Amino acid sequence: MEPRIGIIGGSGLGSELLRDTRATPVEMDTPFGRPAAPPLLAQWHGVPVAILARHGIGHTFNPTHVPYRANIYALKALGCRWILASGAVGSLQENIHPRDLLLVDQVIDRTVHRCPTFFERAAVHVDFAQPTCERLRSILEAARSDIPGGITVHPRGTYVCMEGPAFSTRAESRLHKSWGADVIGMTLMPEAKLAREAEISYASVALVTDYDAWKPHDPTANATELLVEIISHLKSASENAMKLIAAALPRVWAIRDEPLPAHGCLALGIWSDKSQIAQAEKQRLELLWDKYF
Repeated sequence: MEPRIGIIGGSGLGSELLRDTRATPVEMDTPFGRPAAPPLLAQWHGVPVAILARHGIGHTFNPTHVPYRANIYALKALGCRWILASGAVGSLQENIHPRDLLLVDQVIDRTVHRCPTFFERAAVHVDFAQPTCERLRSILEAARSDIPGGITVHPRGTYVCMEGPAFSTRAESRLHKSWGADVIGMTLMPEAKLAREAEISYASVALVTDYDAWKPHDPTANATELLVEIISHLKSASENAMKLIAAALPRVWAIRDEPLPAHGCLALGIWSDKSQIAQAEKQRLELLWDKYF
C-alpha cells in the first residue's frame, strides 16, 4: 500500500480542504462500521493524502457519536502513517485569541461516553505520555515560516477534551482555566489515542473560534451577532490552518522513511499472552497488530 498522509478536517476545515484537490472518494467498511464519510484520495501539493471529514458529510455526527474507531481504522487501511488533524476550540487564556492556531502537545481527557480503544478483547497498553507526535508538531511549527505574515501559531498548548455536545458552564470553564489548560474542544479524544494504537503519528492544529465561557461576551451583542462573529472566526482560522497544513505536507513527506515513535508502539504494548487471544480476534484486527504475532 502506498503511504499517505491522513488529513482529518473538523468544523470548518473539512469542506475547505476539497477546493483545490481532485479527490476520489473511497467507499469502505471496517470492523467498527463505516467511517463518518468516504475518505477522499488525492494529490495535494504533490503529496498523496487521504482526506476525511470527521463529522461526516453535512456535519451529521455530533462529537460523542463520531465513529472515531472506524475513521482511524479506515485511514490506516489506506496507508496513512501520519495524520494532521484539525478542530475548532475555545480559548481558555487571554493571550490565545480567536482566529489563532494552536499546535496541541498535551491533552486532558474529560470524555465519558466514547470507546477509547480498538482492543476490547485483549490487554493493550500504549505509551501516551506524549499524546501528539512531537516530530510532526515541530514540522508544523517550522512550516509557519513558509507562510507570509498574518497567521498566529501558538507552538504548544494543552487541550481539554470535553464530552459535549453542550458547551461548558462558566464554573467548568473557570476550573479548566485554573488547571493551566489553553484550549477546550470536543473531538481530540479518543481520536489521538486510537491513532496511537494504530501506530499512526498524529498531530493536531486547533482552530480558535472564541473565548470559552470563563470570559463573558459583550452584553450589548445579541445571540445572532455572536454566532456570526464565531463563524467568521472559524472561517478565518480554517483558511489559516489550510495554509499551515499545505506548507507542512512536503516537509512531512520528506521524512516518510524516518521511523517515528508511534510507528512501533505496539511492540511493547500487547500485554496479553498472545497464545490466549482468540484467533478470530487476531484476524479481525489483523491490520493493526498482525506483525506482532
